[in-house]
Amino acid sequence: MSAVHAQRHNTLMEDPYPTRLATPAERSWLPRQEEILRGPEEGPLTSEQREEFRQKGYVFIPGFLDDDELAEYQRELDTLLAREDYRDQDFTITEPSSNDIRSIFAMHFLSAKFGQLAQSPKLVKSVEQLIGEDVYVMQGRINYKPGFEGKGFDWHSDFETWHAEDGMPRMNAISASIVLTDNHEFNGPLMLIPGSHEKFVPCIGETPEDNYKSSLKKQEAGVPSREALAELVAEHGIEAPKGRAGGLLLFDCNTLHGSNANMSPDARSNIFFVFNRRDNALDTPFAAKKQRPDFLAHTPDGRWRDLTL
Repeated sequence: MSAVHAQRHNTLMEDPYPTRLATPAERSWLPRQEEILRGPEEGPLTSEQREEFRQKGYVFIPGFLDDDELAEYQRELDTLLAREDYRDQDFTITEPSSNDIRSIFAMHFLSAKFGQLAQSPKLVKSVEQLIGEDVYVMQGRINYKPGFEGKGFDWHSDFETWHAEDGMPRMNAISASIVLTDNHEFNGPLMLIPGSHEKFVPCIGETPEDNYKSSLKKQEAGVPSREALAELVAEHGIEAPKGRAGGLLLFDCNTLHGSNANMSPDARSNIFFVFNRRDNALDTPFAAKKQRPDFLAHTPDGRWRDLTL
């Protein structure tokens, strides 16, 4: 166990999810401690969709946006991607081999349209049906994977990163990805290991200083071992939700996921929000010397203190 983790707040209770370890753990994974479904049955999601999420750790909902909404958000995405003054900002991530924008974080503070979408009752109530009420947006971003050049991303659990580097205590968060382009097998769709949300995989290696500056382009710290991944894939398989633009993918914070490079001419883009429960607010990181910047991990008050534009 790392020294940073051992010293965290002089915590009296042992961390149930130790990670960024100096040596491999005795077991390749640890059992999840939190309930998966904690929200009310009534809401936009059907009982079948809630059950699919419980079993797989994700659910894909086609047609979440209608055609007019989809066109509006596609235009807003293009507007933000065209902002030259965003290109060299901390909150903007470019492709490793070029200066093409890959992600813009905290876009719901930069765009009134995306800010309204983050508070959409249809979206928020769907999330609350899964993890419970009283949630807030912990992170927002737009992702763009250009045709032919968009790079992939290694397998990882978002919770492992948020726990280690942001101080998220428990698995009480969910990611909402609204696809703005058709997702098919050739343009690098998100791949998930169904059922992996019930197993936490500790990772090896201490967190480098300011790890986010490199990990958002290519993640190296916080990547599960190949042995653990092979074991989980042998048990659960790999799935890649595909469908037309306008669909909504909801996946648990601990579901292992990654993506391949986009080798097709078709770009892939999505709007991405992370909803966290207020009683699961971020604290001192469990395996890093300091928290990451505000544009990556917002507080429950909903502010982005670094916003100066």
